[in-house]
Amino acid sequence: MPSSLQLELFTSATDDRPVFVTGNFCDWLPDLPAFEMQAVGPGRYVLDFPDDMVLPGTIEYKYTRGGWNHVELDATGEGVPNRSLLVKPDEVEQDYVPHWRWFGMPYNPSFLPIIELYSREFKVPQLDRTRRIHVLLPHDYASHPDKRYPVLYLHDGQNLFGEGAGYGSWQIDQKMAMLAGRQRHEVILVSIDHGDAERIQEYTLHPTRMGRARGAYYLDFIRNTLKPVIDAKFRTLPDAVNTGIGGSSLGGLISIYAGLRHPDVFGRLMVFSPSLWISPKIYFDAIQFQPPGPMKVYVYGGEQESSYMVPNIQRFNSALVRQGHARSLPFDQPNPIDIHFAVDPSGTHQEAHWGREFPKAIEWLFY
Repeated sequence: MPSSLQLELFTSATDDRPVFVTGNFCDWLPDLPAFEMQAVGPGRYVLDFPDDMVLPGTIEYKYTRGGWNHVELDATGEGVPNRSLLVKPDEVEQDYVPHWRWFGMPYNPSFLPIIELYSREFKVPQLDRTRRIHVLLPHDYASHPDKRYPVLYLHDGQNLFGEGAGYGSWQIDQKMAMLAGRQRHEVILVSIDHGDAERIQEYTLHPTRMGRARGAYYLDFIRNTLKPVIDAKFRTLPDAVNTGIGGSSLGGLISIYAGLRHPDVFGRLMVFSPSLWISPKIYFDAIQFQPPGPMKVYVYGGEQESSYMVPNIQRFNSALVRQGHARSLPFDQPNPIDIHFAVDPSGTHQEAHWGREFPKAIEWLFY
């Protein structure tokens, strides 16, 4: 049917590659000059189909930057299904692309963060042990000598980047490169290896059948020993508003307690699949919590992890939401605890799912 269809595209991942539309109206050829979009502003493009062009009643289409090895991706760097549009006279369709393939790769390798092995045996006096510490700096850190950055401390460093150890990897180095494509990468990441056989004790605050809890000492190490060194060595924004802590499973649990016990230090919490079952007292601790200032908490869980995961994090989420107003704050004022609650229906208790959620959490917590 003839139509004066117009497509408007916004993309937050900007570079100098042209943008094309391809679909069932052009045999899916990805770079035809007739379907190159016109740039009308930063990250904004428009294509007007000719008025006399005969289009199918429903078009299927995708956006590319000049080839299938430069096709649009979702916010986590994964492929997306074809777009579908019922063509109507004088239709204007607005679309958004968060990310693009780069020469067949899900990220531009020049955007990978700078990974520094800060110490192979960083002393942990509170636990009388040592720990391996990595620091991941934005790829353009050296290019901005006057810029200071927020910091996110992450547990279970063995499974955060590269191939990972034992259970796989979140691949946060690749995820930060993806985020750099849309200028959402300006965060320093501090990776802290877990204590192997002592992991459970170090990531819990109350005694369990697994042994005595040493989480209070571990948190004391991060805030009183490690953080001052990081703040002195690197160009950080050291206040609580710009300091986050995060992890998954038991790492999610200890991240919650970092915020509950030290909200003056950690104002951004990344909580993935927290092991709330091992610490039933945490709901009481959440109810008693009164934040001294604004906090942001990103809570994620997968429905396929267990029958208890999502109900448990919903219960925790509800406790924090209520407590934001529990004592002195009127209900007509904003809650000082800003919570994003995310549930993945297909999510399992695995690094791949946490890595997929990581870019979303970074953008929400820091941008």
